[in-house]
Order: sequence, then structure tokens, then C-alpha cells
Amino acid sequence: MNRRRSNIEIIADMLKVGENGAGKTEIMYSANMSYAQLQKYLGFLLSHGLISKVEVGNPVVTYQVTEKGGELLRNINTIVEILEFRNGNGNGA
Repeated sequence: MNRRRSNIEIIADMLKVGENGAGKTEIMYSANMSYAQLQKYLGFLLSHGLISKVEVGNPVVTYQVTEKGGELLRNINTIVEILEFRNGNGNGA
């Protein structure tokens, strides 16, 4: 099974990593994405208030999931669970 992840799956992976706060490198590697993807999705998440930029020191920055982002992640997880249950084969496709 070698399929591309959807935008929603990538966003969910990034939100999971950012639940406890994470830097760009940690998000990039944990969510298995390129730097270009990271920049694109971080911009999206920041602009929609799903993640916030926290300055820990100079120049150390971490990204933390907001309440709105946590709610989105819970909703995504619920939808995935429902779709996998209804599909019956557990692979969601």
C-alpha cells in the first residue's frame, strides 16, 4: 500500500506532534514531510488559528496546538473512526 496522504491526514499528523509543543524540525520529521510542505502547512495552520507560535528564547520557537486546533484534531479522529468502522476492513479505503 503506497498511497499519498490527504491534506487532512497531513494536518492531523502535524497537530498531533504540536499538542505538547514542537519545533519546525520535530514537526517536519515526525509528520514525515518536506521543508516546503512544512512551510505551506504551518502557514495554513497559523493563519487559521489552529496552531500558535511560541517564542521560547532567541531564536528558539515552538509551535503549540490551540484549543481550536485540538478540537479539529478530535473531530478528524472521530470521523476516521466512523469511516473505518463503516468500511469494515479497517484500512479506510
